[in-house]
Amino acid sequence: MIGSILREAWKSMGANKLRTFLTMLGMVIGVGAVILMLAIGQGAQYVVKQAIATMGSNLFIVLASFSTTSGVRTGTGQAPTLTVNDARALLELNTVAEVAPMQPGTKQIVYGAANWNTQVYGVTPGYFTVRDWTVVEGDPITETDVRNATRVAIVGQTVLDRLFGDEPAVGKTIRLENIPFTVAGVLDRKGQSFDGRDQDDTVLIPLTTAQRKVFGSQFPNSVRMIMVQAVSENAMAQAEEDITRLLRERRRTPEGQEPDFTVRNLSAVADVQAQTTKVMSILLGAVACVSLIVGGIGIMNIMLVSVTERTREIGIRMAIGARRRDILAQFLLEAIIVSVLGCVIGVALGVGCALLAMRVTGIYAEVTAWSVLLSFAVAAFIGVFFGFYPARKAAWLKPIEALRYQ
Repeated sequence: MIGSILREAWKSMGANKLRTFLTMLGMVIGVGAVILMLAIGQGAQYVVKQAIATMGSNLFIVLASFSTTSGVRTGTGQAPTLTVNDARALLELNTVAEVAPMQPGTKQIVYGAANWNTQVYGVTPGYFTVRDWTVVEGDPITETDVRNATRVAIVGQTVLDRLFGDEPAVGKTIRLENIPFTVAGVLDRKGQSFDGRDQDDTVLIPLTTAQRKVFGSQFPNSVRMIMVQAVSENAMAQAEEDITRLLRERRRTPEGQEPDFTVRNLSAVADVQAQTTKVMSILLGAVACVSLIVGGIGIMNIMLVSVTERTREIGIRMAIGARRRDILAQFLLEAIIVSVLGCVIGVALGVGCALLAMRVTGIYAEVTAWSVLLSFAVAAFIGVFFGFYPARKAAWLKPIEALRYQ
């Protein structure tokens, strides 16, 4: 029974190929647009997630406060209000997994005839854990390096390319402001952060070396910032409270008075970025879905015309014993077939456009299985929804009036 209805539906569609194609075109464009927009949105979310992952997980950054000299206020992170002892105290908190006191700055790095201006960070071994950053060649900075203020450096991939090219870097001597350092290791590639900064354009040296020999400090053990990693994502809120409370207690800062430090939740900033990208992806998909609705309206219009043209045929079928549900099934199947075929072509079109966009523009687009399945489901629903009224109209025609129709 179903087979015969399908054959009749296919035969009827084949009798008006151009009209069937134009009806299908709305679905093709709609599904293609949905696939392309969702692919671009998913690609954007993937890029943001990758950028967030390179930062490390469950991170806070504690910045030293500003200072005031002769009425001039410096920016956050300039006053020597944080110390290595603060970092050690933070590590004792139950909600804190690891800490990394840091002393950042910018220096000119020289190797042979090559030189490069880059970010130099004085760090401790905890930095590699907090940032989830591995050393792919050589060895990382150790507690012994920090204790002895050794002149060793770990270089990022961008610095490696600028100074050494294809030449091995480990064991070579570079100069930071005429101070020789031995390259002890090479960092794995991280790429850009979510704010567009090249994370590989960096050099890491022991914190004590940075304090005593490179940047200098009038205040022993002072640092510009401390990176703190919470034990888990669920502990982030409590960890922030614990960090603030402990640092205020160490400074004897009363409630209501502005502290001399700032705690920033890097994960929260990253989550906002990810959420914004997700919303934009949903909006892109919603706009593309309008094309599907337009395609569905086109199906309904053409099906209504088809019912009018085939009124006499319907009357003959009903006169020789066809039931209303048979007529309803035939016209409904025609609408669904048009929708599904249009969806198949639209998926191919959307995937092709996504691949072309990646090749031509360089943007990342990700076609997911769920977006294809969603397109098929929506296409079938639209075929049923917009095809039901014409099909019902055909099924409820009175045989006598249908046979008289010219």
